[in-house]
Amino acid sequence: MPSVDSNSYVHENAQAPPPPPQAPQHFGFGAPQGYAFQYSQCTGRRKALLIGINYFGQRGQLRGCINDVRNMSSYLVENFGYKREDMVILTDDQQNPMSQPTKQNILRAMHWLVKEARSNDSLFFHYSGHGGQTKDLDGDEEDGFDEVIYPVDFRQVGHITDDEMHRIMVRPLQSGVRLTAIFDSCHSGTALDLPYIYSTQGILKEPNLAKEAGQGLLGVISAYSQGDLSGVANNIMGFFKKATGGEDAHARAVATKTSPADVIMLSGSKDDQTSFVLPFPYLTYYLHIT
Repeated sequence: MPSVDSNSYVHENAQAPPPPPQAPQHFGFGAPQGYAFQYSQCTGRRKALLIGINYFGQRGQLRGCINDVRNMSSYLVENFGYKREDMVILTDDQQNPMSQPTKQNILRAMHWLVKEARSNDSLFFHYSGHGGQTKDLDGDEEDGFDEVIYPVDFRQVGHITDDEMHRIMVRPLQSGVRLTAIFDSCHSGTALDLPYIYSTQGILKEPNLAKEAGQGLLGVISAYSQGDLSGVANNIMGFFKKATGGEDAHARAVATKTSPADVIMLSGSKDDQTSFVLPFPYLTYYLHIT
């Protein structure tokens, strides 16, 4: 665990974890052996982008997102050696137009976060706000939907897709750069389009296409039994889509979205789930074990 006064891993007590290995690492059992990533030693520069949107005066207004950002900012400064001057904070309670979480400002800040990142740097991204899904257009989603986040002005300029966030914040990273991302939003399980998903036991999770297709078939039967013909049609389409397209989508994601950098993402919900409010210590618990 890095100390407040140093950007490196230090052994302040017997419980401190050892430094990460310096050799290239594979993604674990089940991942293609031709792909590898490099851990960051966290000895370089630290930068953070924190976004919290309460959507004041809008339908679906939230209450705790700005407070999440304030807590996360303090947590990073007090425990991980981040400096305020190396943070960009976008919240919709600020008067400065450049600090508003508009789509333009968010995209600009994402580019800033990864600009000139080098091996052993530590980058941190936090988003707290509304999330959703939209139709996948490039065939890399097993369920047929891209995950999105909603800027404060999304009703005027639209959302930001996981494809775009991956292109800006993950694809440019070289081997040995650490990016830790937290999405506290609905439908955020794969919000960065990282192709490898791990269980809480550290086991690489592979898509269970047979199970998913079977669930779709149960949906067909359920809709038919209730006389819902439109539901039958929709569930049949989903059944064939999962049975035939999921494997191709997963292979495409692995081939196009695997990064040599040290990228970790924690989400508040699966792609098909909505979020509920969690106390801040829940997030700190997961940060301590990564």
